[in-house]
Amino acid sequence: MITTAELRAIPAFAPLPQEAIDYLATAVEDIRLAPGEYFAHEGDDRAFFVVIEGRAELTKVVNGEERVIGERLPGRFFGEVPMTLSTPFPASGRAAEPTRIIRLDVTVFYTLAAMAPSVPAFVASLARKYVDWLQTVAAEQPAAEARVIAPHSDAKTHEAVVFLTRNQVPFERITVGEEADAATYPVIELPNGRRFEAPPLREIAKLVGLEIEPSAGGYDVVILGAGPCGLTAAVNAAAEGLHTLVVECLAPGGQAGTSTRIENYTGFPYGISGDDLASRALKQARRLGAEIVVTRTAVALRPEREQIVLDGGETLTAPVVVISTGVEWRRLPVPDIDRFLGNGIFYGAARSDSTVARGADIAIVGAGNSAGQAAIFFSRFARSVTLLVRGESLGASMSRYLIDQIAANDGIRVKTRGEVVGVHGVNGLEAVDVVDRSTGETTTRPYTVLFVMIGADAATDWLPEQIARDEHHFIPTGSDAAVTPQWTQDRRPFGLETSAPGIFAVGDVRSGSVKRVAAAVGEGGMAIAYAHQYLALRR
Repeated sequence: MITTAELRAIPAFAPLPQEAIDYLATAVEDIRLAPGEYFAHEGDDRAFFVVIEGRAELTKVVNGEERVIGERLPGRFFGEVPMTLSTPFPASGRAAEPTRIIRLDVTVFYTLAAMAPSVPAFVASLARKYVDWLQTVAAEQPAAEARVIAPHSDAKTHEAVVFLTRNQVPFERITVGEEADAATYPVIELPNGRRFEAPPLREIAKLVGLEIEPSAGGYDVVILGAGPCGLTAAVNAAAEGLHTLVVECLAPGGQAGTSTRIENYTGFPYGISGDDLASRALKQARRLGAEIVVTRTAVALRPEREQIVLDGGETLTAPVVVISTGVEWRRLPVPDIDRFLGNGIFYGAARSDSTVARGADIAIVGAGNSAGQAAIFFSRFARSVTLLVRGESLGASMSRYLIDQIAANDGIRVKTRGEVVGVHGVNGLEAVDVVDRSTGETTTRPYTVLFVMIGADAATDWLPEQIARDEHHFIPTGSDAAVTPQWTQDRRPFGLETSAPGIFAVGDVRSGSVKRVAAAVGEGGMAIAYAHQYLALRR
């Protein structure tokens, strides 16, 4: 507990009446921090901090990177802007060395203000000095790491744009005429002027500095897939000192990373996009030491040798493997539909797809939460949005809060008992045939963009026979794995362990998963807890 003498030594508190000093000594939190420990995070609810000993530094995420933007020495404050403007923290605070601070919550601060009006006046004067400076920092634009030059409607360009966006790579988009030679696009131009025509995604990743090759041949843990569960596993493994590699075929975030708004994830009262959630988890995993490579997939596991074979032929070793490869969107069984992939037809939907939806008449095929979130998001950009639902209503598969939001949105139409049976177009999608299953009538609708979100399947055919799968190709774990013929150990499998010892499955690819982001995050953390038990048993 801080003493009245220590409080009186703070210049701003020195002239306060004894009553106010006595109150503060009993009301503030006296906090001691280790170097690197945070006492406030950007976006937190307001509070007021005073540095007593040591040194604190202020940080802010600017263009995706955390930057030190200031420091606070003994006697200095942090929190003047939130307290004055009633806003969340615009920056974070952490200890740069062993540091002692005191924290005044809102009630304590305003009780002190009533006792000593000079305090809020002084704090407000400090806040005014910092607001303009913070606005300047926040307004900085990221330097583009590449230019993407291509026609507006081009499937390969859409693939490249989605890849760069989801990997948090800043880029500039340059649109050329539709008469351009499609075979040469997209053109990727680097800041040094070098240009590359229609490079594959792995080459694009290399050009913009993403990691595509593992740095070592052996790891403690190899995680296959960088969705919420895979990234959480990486955070936990790296934080506990395990040499960790994450192998991701496209971009961090998985299917959840394409969600335009996740409303039911605890701790985000106003929701969070899948991109934002993935970005935060990715930064956290990397900061703690996890290695993440993209555009790579595992093509074989050899449990008896503790080996993972990647698509380039590299063979890695690891005693623990976490399979978090998720699921793949189910394809729409319509003739000729693949001709429009990336050029009017899209499986799944992400925030970066707002450009293709802008000003268009779009349809979303599906009745789950992902389809509902996409409909609400794209209604801000599209001329019209239609949800095509095979069933009688949305109630059987969509959360109530989404149904209510859709009902209140004049820009969204729900067509029940409707199914896509045909697609038309020359250079891109121009119209869609929709059959009304209640009447049998087929009509042609002028949809130029179609997002398909009709469920997903596990892609596990590549796994070895030692790893059991259920009738739907999902992976049994724990007690379910124990009763499969493949489990031959004397012990029971750990929770989330597959029928192959040391190989765990988490998230959507696991049999019996509940298909929720919060559950996936929990499973990612649990897998590493079980991995520690397995490693101890193995030793």
